[in-house]
Amino acid sequence: MTWPRPVPVIGDRTHAAERAADPSGWAFDAGSVAALHAVVEARRDIRRYRPDPVPEELVRAVLGAGHRAPSVGHSQPWRFVVVTGQATRDRAAALADRERLRQAELLTPDRRARLLDLQLEGIREAPVGIVVACDRRAHATGVLGRATFPDADLWSCACAIQNIWLAARASGLGVGWVTLFQPADLAELLHLPEGVETLGWLCLGWPDERPPEPGLVRHGWSSRLSLDDVVLAERWPADGSPEAPVSHLAGPEPEAVVAARDTGDDLLAVPGSLGVLDRAVDRVLALPGAEPATGTLVVVAGDHPVAAAHAVSAYPASVTADVLAATGTGESLGAATAAQAGLAVRAHAAVSPDPQGDLVATDALTPAAVDALVAEGRELGRELAGQGLVCLGEVGIGNTTVAAALACALLGLDPGDAVGLGAGADAEMLARKRAVVTAALERARAKHGAVLAEPRTALAALGGPEFAVLAGVTLGAAAGGVPVVLDGLVTSVAAVVAVRLEPAARTALVAGQRSRERAHAEVLTELGLEPLLDLRLRSGEGVGAVLGAQLLLTALRARRTAGRVS
Repeated sequence: MTWPRPVPVIGDRTHAAERAADPSGWAFDAGSVAALHAVVEARRDIRRYRPDPVPEELVRAVLGAGHRAPSVGHSQPWRFVVVTGQATRDRAAALADRERLRQAELLTPDRRARLLDLQLEGIREAPVGIVVACDRRAHATGVLGRATFPDADLWSCACAIQNIWLAARASGLGVGWVTLFQPADLAELLHLPEGVETLGWLCLGWPDERPPEPGLVRHGWSSRLSLDDVVLAERWPADGSPEAPVSHLAGPEPEAVVAARDTGDDLLAVPGSLGVLDRAVDRVLALPGAEPATGTLVVVAGDHPVAAAHAVSAYPASVTADVLAATGTGESLGAATAAQAGLAVRAHAAVSPDPQGDLVATDALTPAAVDALVAEGRELGRELAGQGLVCLGEVGIGNTTVAAALACALLGLDPGDAVGLGAGADAEMLARKRAVVTAALERARAKHGAVLAEPRTALAALGGPEFAVLAGVTLGAAAGGVPVVLDGLVTSVAAVVAVRLEPAARTALVAGQRSRERAHAEVLTELGLEPLLDLRLRSGEGVGAVLGAQLLLTALRARRTAGRVS
């Protein structure tokens, strides 16, 4: 049965079906589009102005266009200082004249003469001056988008200038952008407070010229590049830097990503009702494999000489084999949880074909062992991909120390921020683990240098056999188009290795949980994943992955069976 679609009285009233039927339905009519391109093409930097006044309502309309510009985090950092007083304009013009002469002295004689020949009297002639200032007093981390690009507030103000320029041109007004100022001098002239920066002076008025082309082109200063000269395909042209690794995996096609999201829009529910779960369902439905109805928990075990050599675990190494055996009989906590979720269980021992090192004195694995273990995992992942989703679990005494060392090498973390308690450790053992990770990193960096950030090298220097196999399982399952549900820090670090080897593997990943291990949140951030659960688990063995998979499978069934709208 289908239900009438609830139409919101505010916000977007369209629906996925409408948007899919006419993707270009948001376009303006052809005449409006042509007019926009005509205004863009005809925009010019005006230098000569008539003294006639500009109506106040027209000035406000132009400023209103600037105020409707896009801004990072909707911060609207622009402030428009409107100057009409002749005395202020004269002082600003004097500042510009001074900087014009200073800049001319830096040029070749020919360029110097041409700069001095340019008409730059707009500040005095234009009846209105607009100084666009950027209020940067809000800390970058408090504005969405500026924590990563701190200067995005300045770019937002540049967008406002462009809007002003185009709105003025459409109304027959001219704009000239003058930046021949020392910013501090202009700020002092206008009494700008600390933390407010100028982007120069805009001259606004009725133009006393009708330039058919940009002025600097007309004066032979420069010429417009062709579009082909400024459009690059995929990346910057080769410059001798190493090429990106060849990927044998491909992410979902855009059509599949949109189709998956559209299935949520069709529900008799508010879009995004299930929050993080909805996004995880969209990710799964976009994968090329069949929608999973069940899956398998694979628990991979590995031994680590660092545990016995440096006492970084509260448990003896023999526990690894015991838990793996209990997994095989269905009696470990991970296997029991999987049984309750209706998942199959696979226990797998990861054994290095070559002797292992203790991280501090020697590399953990040989390069040949890394390749063999990753290949072993790929084959296992391909096999499991035919049985639904794949949940990753692990067991290995000492492997949280190994995971912390790998996370530091791959993500550039400090051991103090990456090393956690692990299972049953105390403060003394925590300090010992940090010292071990610090020493292991120093040794590995001295031996391998910058190459340590390469995933295979990092695995060999600081990893362990289950990490390599888990990375391979991730790659094999992702190649099969099925979701891979991660558990704690160990499986997530292995997933980072897999993504570094094959970036498209990221699209198959789902974070089942965020554990109590210190570095886990940073690793999930590196993978771009929000966890489905945050229960402060310490169990390992895939318990968190299984609980997350239960939620995911339930949400998939709900998406499939819930009522639809017409």
